[in-house]
Amino acid sequence: MLHDIQCNFVITERIRTQAFFAVAGNLGALKRYLFAKLYSLLVAPTQIIIVMYMPPSTATTSWTLKCTDLPQFDALEAEADLFRTDDKLHLRNLCNNSARCAGLTVVYTTPGHRKIVYDYSRQRVTGETIALLFHLADAVGLAERREAMRTGQRINLTEDRPVLHHVLRMPADFHFVRHDPMAGKEGGAQATDGATTLRNVHEVRERVRDFAERVRSGAYKSVKHKHFRNTIVIGTGGFKIGPQFVADALQADPAAMHGSAGRRLLFLSNMDPVDFSTVAGDLDPAETLVVVVSKTFTAPETILNARTAKTWLVQNMAVGGITENEIVGKHMIGITSNPTLCQKFGIRRENIYMLWDWVNPRFSVCSAAGLLPLSIHFSSEVLSEVLNGAHDMDKHFFHAPLGDNIPVIMGLLGVWNSTFLGYHCRAVLPYSHAMRSFPNFVQHVDMESNGKRVALDGSSLLHRSAEITLGEPGTNVQNVLMQLMHQGRPFPADFIGFMEAQQHIHLENEALSNHDELMSNFFAQPDALAYGKTLVDLIQEGIPEPLREHMVFNGNRPSSSILMTRLDAFAVGQLIAMYEHRTAVQGFIWGINSWDQFGVELGKVLATHIRSQLSASRKTGASVQGFNSSTSSLLEHFLAHGKHPEPTSTEKTL
Repeated sequence: MLHDIQCNFVITERIRTQAFFAVAGNLGALKRYLFAKLYSLLVAPTQIIIVMYMPPSTATTSWTLKCTDLPQFDALEAEADLFRTDDKLHLRNLCNNSARCAGLTVVYTTPGHRKIVYDYSRQRVTGETIALLFHLADAVGLAERREAMRTGQRINLTEDRPVLHHVLRMPADFHFVRHDPMAGKEGGAQATDGATTLRNVHEVRERVRDFAERVRSGAYKSVKHKHFRNTIVIGTGGFKIGPQFVADALQADPAAMHGSAGRRLLFLSNMDPVDFSTVAGDLDPAETLVVVVSKTFTAPETILNARTAKTWLVQNMAVGGITENEIVGKHMIGITSNPTLCQKFGIRRENIYMLWDWVNPRFSVCSAAGLLPLSIHFSSEVLSEVLNGAHDMDKHFFHAPLGDNIPVIMGLLGVWNSTFLGYHCRAVLPYSHAMRSFPNFVQHVDMESNGKRVALDGSSLLHRSAEITLGEPGTNVQNVLMQLMHQGRPFPADFIGFMEAQQHIHLENEALSNHDELMSNFFAQPDALAYGKTLVDLIQEGIPEPLREHMVFNGNRPSSSILMTRLDAFAVGQLIAMYEHRTAVQGFIWGINSWDQFGVELGKVLATHIRSQLSASRKTGASVQGFNSSTSSLLEHFLAHGKHPEPTSTEKTL
């Protein structure tokens, strides 16, 4: 059988015995075979059989290699067909095999008596499925692509940029070496050697720390000589969604609560005037700092909101000889890659913080875009723990063997569920109210990154990429998604829970604390989705015959469970990096560019033409021209409404 140890073996297991063994993607063929034989001796019921040979790994750093061209892809399609047709592969059968379940769990321990337990035993997989997924990862060169990302190669091919958000959380003394063929050819702030890149990052971090501490201590005061107690962050996409998640997640954490006492942090992203009114309505401008985050400083939503905030500040404080320049200079901070436009807006050079071209907004929460407002609000010490947690997960992703690597397994399961089993959606379900913004964060990171129609070489994909991400915190989710998941359209879910509560409540006459009640549902729902309830169960329970079919649950709904020690700043950083890297893994397998976002721009371009039309029609009465009949008709209705309105009592002009 071992006439050619260069061959890679795909190891399978009989459904009747279902014992999982770890097949790490970077093990050699002989090691895999010997491990399988050893496992077969130790676990008596297990029958391990070599079912097929494959040629030596085709791992390559060629970014145009397509997973659909590989025999490993075909093998997984055949595997998926088995799951559609073989009742023995229903989760109620798979989950009753304790050996299998024990094998489909990763426990990652970090310093400080904390752990992450990742249990994917309720996924529709067997040991064979996992082996096939790792062989696909080998064949597309997942380990090589991961290494290219780690070392700063220009894996964002369409924009010719590296992807280096992991550098944003590296300690200053971390040994970081970049392997970029353009090294030494750029110079300046976009330097390409690792030491310079990391030094630039820490120069900005030190400036952020210094400014945040001056604001918090009162050394940096407003033009009215008041302490800044309110911070408004103006930005769209990841510049808002990432920091918003961190702010919500730490709102009830004891250390973060202490740091944020007496402060308010608000986010403004929508052009809708209601958003500005809601955010600024009850704030004292003399105690409000405005942080404007825009990579190019041209994003229309951000710049309009920045002008609105600027006008609000000036109109409320330009008295007693205080000038607009003084107000903007003190009260507005810029975070951008375009300091020239930022200065033209009126923001002082010393109040501008750098974003490099390799900082993608949806991966920017660990840059100044997130660090500065969050450090002002919670303290630099709290945010340092977020960075430490993210860096910890970065190290796990880049260095842990693939078979024990949580983001890698998450990404491979995402590919399995969407590409092979055909699920179009997935749910992110944190059983923590503090995590209520996390589904939105994951939705943004994943859908904007992997929602692509072409491979890296521009050819059309033969499969769909990305999934529609839904989510709601438990137990709210039970009234939002569970009916659909149980008896409507099934889709996979990630359940996220914590062993410790941020806030403890245990009423005197209650059997359990509030947190234990919450976690009872965390543990129950994955089993309910997996097992369901059969007609036989209902008959045995004495359910009246007319109701039985209405109460049948087919089960076989896949899910994973992530159980963490506690939700604090370190854990928040781990979760951010974990899901960022999960997204990267799926993109690497699919052979797409997860780092550009051209789909975001088309509607904005068309909106500029409509903006010009609205301006001309409002000011000069110009007729609507140059649009299709549907858009023209809608514009005419819009413009005709209230052509000469009487001002209402609620209207005001800034």
